[in-house]
Amino acid sequence: MAEILLAFKAGRAFRTEGSNTVVPSGTKGAILLTSGDDGLLHFIWKNRVTNTVEEDLILFPFDASFIKVSQSQGRVYVLKFSSSNQRHFFWMQDASDSRDAEFISNVNGLLMDPEYDMRWNIPITSTAPQASTSTAATQPAAAASASSGAANFAATPEQLATLSQMLTSMSGRTGTASRPDVSLTDILTPATLGPLFESHPELIPALFPHLPPDLPVRPSVEALQQIIHSPQFRAAVSNFDQALRTGLLGGLVRTLGLPEEAGTGVGPFLRAIQEQADRESNNSMDTD
Repeated sequence: MAEILLAFKAGRAFRTEGSNTVVPSGTKGAILLTSGDDGLLHFIWKNRVTNTVEEDLILFPFDASFIKVSQSQGRVYVLKFSSSNQRHFFWMQDASDSRDAEFISNVNGLLMDPEYDMRWNIPITSTAPQASTSTAATQPAAAASASSGAANFAATPEQLATLSQMLTSMSGRTGTASRPDVSLTDILTPATLGPLFESHPELIPALFPHLPPDLPVRPSVEALQQIIHSPQFRAAVSNFDQALRTGLLGGLVRTLGLPEEAGTGVGPFLRAIQEQADRESNNSMDTD
């Protein structure tokens, strides 16, 4: 099964015949970079309305770059190839442009090296590389919202139940779920999780069965502290947060007992987790 390395909302744009003008299409879509079953890097454009793949390009290291169209009027980018004159145009469809630079930086990192260690939540002082082209483009005024689909995130009902307990215990934090810019990386931090493990030691045996089996440590608060401070943990949280923002997890969350809407964004996911925790709490009181 192909592994999704990166995913974000983006629509396609098309050059008007006989001109240098590129016109964005309003169709809701997503760009996915995957490591295919063939061992090669795939650049995929997926229609978020029909949930079908409409473009699947095989990329080789150092052959392509994803750069901003410098004279565009919006967030328009072009996928260029050094080995040919191919040009594929896209425009960013997330309502906020706050993460554009991160996505573009990671796309280009993967285009250079499919094993590139992606970086998230870091200050980016330089602007994204821009295409040297006379192409003019305009962006539709309305940004796209998410639709359902699937992404490569593996979780178990037990993990989901544990996360329910954790979010329930974070008094005051889950209330921020209605904020459109809420991020799991702002919630599942060492500063938040550390005190939680100290005050709820019963979470430790519940969490350890879902961690890598080759961890050279025994279950303990100290071991969990090491894990949540690790780059691997921060990357996993960022990847899950990113997958939720693409709106491609609707199919997955249904298998975990959550409504499909929970897979369409970070806010809906947190609300669904909280509602599930509230139901479990009420059921527990009813059976006491």
